[in-house]
Amino acid sequence: MIDAEVIIIGSGFSGIGAAIELKKAGFSFLVLERASDIGGTWRDNQYPGIAVDITSFTYSYSFEQYPNWNRVFAKGDELYQYAQHCVDKYNIRANFQYNVDVEKAIFNEQNSTWTLIAKNGKSFTCNVIISATGALTDPKFPEIKGIEKFKGELVHTARWKQDLQLKNKKVAIIGTGASSVQIVPNIAPEVQKLTVYQRTPIWIMPKPDTTIPTSVKTLFQKLPFTQNSIRKITDKIMETVLVTAVVNYKQLPVLVKSLEQFCLQFLKIQVKDENIRKQLTPKYGFGCKRPSFSNTYLSTFNRKNVELVTTSIQEITANGIVTSDGIERKMDVLIAATGFHVMKNSNYLNYELYGKNKLELGAYWGQNRLQAYQGCAIPNFPNFFIIFGPYSASGLSWFNMIEIQMLHIIRVLKEKRKRNVQQVEIKQTEHDKYFKYILKNQENTVFFNNNCGTSNSYYFDKFGDAPFLRPLSVAKSKKFSEHSDLNHYQYH
Repeated sequence: MIDAEVIIIGSGFSGIGAAIELKKAGFSFLVLERASDIGGTWRDNQYPGIAVDITSFTYSYSFEQYPNWNRVFAKGDELYQYAQHCVDKYNIRANFQYNVDVEKAIFNEQNSTWTLIAKNGKSFTCNVIISATGALTDPKFPEIKGIEKFKGELVHTARWKQDLQLKNKKVAIIGTGASSVQIVPNIAPEVQKLTVYQRTPIWIMPKPDTTIPTSVKTLFQKLPFTQNSIRKITDKIMETVLVTAVVNYKQLPVLVKSLEQFCLQFLKIQVKDENIRKQLTPKYGFGCKRPSFSNTYLSTFNRKNVELVTTSIQEITANGIVTSDGIERKMDVLIAATGFHVMKNSNYLNYELYGKNKLELGAYWGQNRLQAYQGCAIPNFPNFFIIFGPYSASGLSWFNMIEIQMLHIIRVLKEKRKRNVQQVEIKQTEHDKYFKYILKNQENTVFFNNNCGTSNSYYFDKFGDAPFLRPLSVAKSKKFSEHSDLNHYQYH
């Protein structure tokens, strides 16, 4: 007796999107979530200043555009409410089970079922798994000597303490990625001293953000096509300017070089001190790691109570941080803005997955490089699909990837149902052919042509590959998902 035809692991936007599409297609499904609520990244991340860095018009499902965004770049709590809205509108809340942290999944070849075992001892059985655990899931604390000795408040941006008091405190923040870019300008005015420890500077672009007037929201509600038109325009701009620049760098290097000059000019306008400007100037090419958008981050370093430290950290003491030059800076609060374990040992999953012949997926990837047909299917793992798989991220919006991946997965599951079979598995030959094609296209990207060696980017894995982004345009990725030959799979 199976618990559901399909089990989805994770209830962020990937899991919610998968659930909606499965319901539309008439599949029975269950969503397992390790926390006590839905929302994923936007449930867990609640630090000051959190917001999307893609316009709200694009950062949403194309089939469920939301007319009530308050800003062009929505705040984090609005994204969380949007997730709740989608779950309720599509009436899928009853399909969620909470506090179920999947530890391992095992495939039974005799009866074509997956058994999922949770850390609390519960087990679930299904025919198909869709993994939707995302990328920004498990916080990564800095591996610095002495961090366990720190006696002040230690907090990761992804596990923010809502009662944390920063007013008139000495605060240090490690990291200068997307979270730091948002939090630094938001807390600088209230703290006594803010010390920002930077390993790698980030490319910053101005953020064309503004509030959305009530009149515009009303227009979106009454004439939805107007919002859809704006979405198409913003999508096209992002695709042309940023995605094309990264994916087709070898053919169009001028696009990236123009963006670099634009960012450098913005930096010059924003930061007064020449030495600080030099410290904030990336030594790697634009696109090697995800750039960020902010109108206030760079200028925050003009403040007298803000210090940028680029000297490497030697150790953390009970009361502060010692850098390699021997200087110790005291602090009351230490904030880790050090991102997530996007890949642990070249594994996109945060649980063990055993397919045919007891082959474990993480071990397979760790030995053979990250790879997956269409970014979602792997040989020897029947009836298993992953939304955020190797080479799956399409463009800058997470929602593009979700919809493109689910378009393909639903096609395969419908074909499986049509043929009335219990197993579907990508053929090894077709998988290998696709992987070879992806690696060939990857040679054109910015990752291998624009001095990315010093970027410390999570885009790269231990093999030197850049498996995060699909090296194709969004349009081509969608075409693959929509029209690829379903006979590339074996059904039995």
